[in-house]
Amino acid sequence: MSGGLLVAGTTSDAGKSVVTAGICRWLVRRGVKVAPFKAQNMSLNSFVTREGAEIGRAQAMQAQAARVEPTALMNPVLLKPGSDRSSQVVLMGKPVGEMSARGYHGGRQEALLSTVLECLEELRGTYDAVICEGAGSPAEINLRRTDIVNMGIARAARFPVVVVGDIDRGGVFASFFGTTALLAAEDQSLIAGYLVNKFRGDVSLLEPGLDMLRDITGRPTYGVLPFAHGLGIDEEDGLRVSLRGAVRESVVAPPHGEDVLRVAVCAVPLMSNFTDVDALAAEPGVVVRFVDRAEELSDADLVVVPGTRGTVKALAWLRERGLADALVRRAAEGRPVLGICGGYQILGEHIEDEVESRAGQVEGLGLLPVRIRFDREKTLARPVGEALGAPVEGYEIHHGVADVHGGEGFISDGRGHSLDGCRVGAVWGTHWHGSLESDEFRRRFLTEVAQAAGRRFVPAPDTGFAALREEQLDRLGDLIEEYADTDALLRLIESGAPSGLPFIPPGAPGAPGAPGGRR
Repeated sequence: MSGGLLVAGTTSDAGKSVVTAGICRWLVRRGVKVAPFKAQNMSLNSFVTREGAEIGRAQAMQAQAARVEPTALMNPVLLKPGSDRSSQVVLMGKPVGEMSARGYHGGRQEALLSTVLECLEELRGTYDAVICEGAGSPAEINLRRTDIVNMGIARAARFPVVVVGDIDRGGVFASFFGTTALLAAEDQSLIAGYLVNKFRGDVSLLEPGLDMLRDITGRPTYGVLPFAHGLGIDEEDGLRVSLRGAVRESVVAPPHGEDVLRVAVCAVPLMSNFTDVDALAAEPGVVVRFVDRAEELSDADLVVVPGTRGTVKALAWLRERGLADALVRRAAEGRPVLGICGGYQILGEHIEDEVESRAGQVEGLGLLPVRIRFDREKTLARPVGEALGAPVEGYEIHHGVADVHGGEGFISDGRGHSLDGCRVGAVWGTHWHGSLESDEFRRRFLTEVAQAAGRRFVPAPDTGFAALREEQLDRLGDLIEEYADTDALLRLIESGAPSGLPFIPPGAPGAPGAPGGRR
């Protein structure tokens, strides 16, 4: 086998990431050597590869689904929003500067196409199949000229495209038809068909609509995936997390001890790597909520201040909402607080920032004896160490450099030398993302939290986060295998889009034959 497929979507959050991961897991179980690819990703939820490259965490998850090591080739362009109008551009895993949306789409994006195609070709030369994920919708006609992630990459690679639609939102038939009909003829020739996501109920009631969709587009639907609860798979953007819902849709298992443990995560602006708390939510008896009001901290046994792309902005937000004062009161009362990356920086004495916000020196919450200075060079690392007497590993993505001048060390090298972080009483801080995925460390940390909170909570002795993640990825593979037309998908991957797919008018505005276009 040698080929590929682009998984596009009618909208953002239609399910492209999980469908791509599911296809990767299904293929690797068939013995196919497969790799994921996303040319350009906009996300605050990122990961560090073993070679020290920053990529979208969704692509790292997809690589795990494919049972391969993630690399920068799988996500050559990563955009990390710093405001509504600008983002940090990460190219081949390294930051290359800030850019406005207008500047990026005004020329820089097109210039990156050659890099993107070189990465794709290298993957195609190494793997039997490459499953690409699109971004947003391929029918964003205002951006088509500079597109390097949807039809731009599909046309350059001659990859067939399957469009995913989230039926749970409603309007899926109109979305499928409209997405196709807004594309130029050459792009439409690569749209092989559709995949319905998050269907609830009796599929036989949907089948007449699928038949009519085929009649008017000439394209089949390759599967109807049911709504699946509790997948908990890494998402691209923390901004879509429900502030008052539990993490994902996970069901809290009964506690191993007598009490549950309540965790409140401050939903700070530009929240990054919110998946850090997934490992807490996986523990039986741990209830995790995202909160944005001070009174919601009152019954929390642990408050987490997560990472953020805007540390100074997040600190101001905490103060405006009264959350900062609530955190200071908690610390004075000996009630547990954990700061991760930007959250750790916020808990310190002051922040000197001439890089991210350019605000100069800003006073922190003063809960930890730490001074932060933002360096222009970003720290990207995959460290290992020891904390609370247990092995721990994580990954670092930050500009802030910590000067710790008191308290207790948090993470050490196991030989008495501090590696990262600080602790004062029941307040902890670390730059390490992902540390809570280390099972024994997480259990010991939660045991200390429960003692400080006065809860008779006992961590379950057998919760393995890596094993749970594998189970979730297998569930995605099962969904593809059971509910998608895998024989037809395999033909697409091997042979490309079928010839003779009909053109659906009106086509892209300005394209030949379209309204206002050339005749």
